[in-house]
Amino acid sequence: MPTSTSSTALLTCAELAQQIERLQPNAAPQDIARLCLLLTNSAEDIDALRDPRALGDAWKRTGLKLQVATDQHAAMTEELEALAASDPKSFSQDQIWILIRAIKVQSQILQMYVGHSLLDV
Repeated sequence: MPTSTSSTALLTCAELAQQIERLQPNAAPQDIARLCLLLTNSAEDIDALRDPRALGDAWKRTGLKLQVATDQHAAMTEELEALAASDPKSFSQDQIWILIRAIKVQSQILQMYVGHSLLDV
């Protein structure tokens, strides 16, 4: 079978990391790697991220998703800490729903990092 060569190479993680470093020059290497993962998982067309406008749009969308997930996680952590101080033998239905919501929040965060749905709750 003949092989075809594309006129443009696929966007590499290193190229995307360089673009992220330009957007956030003081970012730690771990943050750059995390952002590369989040951006590529959220992009329908990874090569489109070469375009500064497309990268900026993806950057904003991903930042908003991450902020929402972080806020939900913080709120859920507070609820779980309060729940942990109570007796599990006498959990109410509301307390069980707190646990279920915590699982959903954790699933949403994990989904952002792995790039696909893990749990249909």
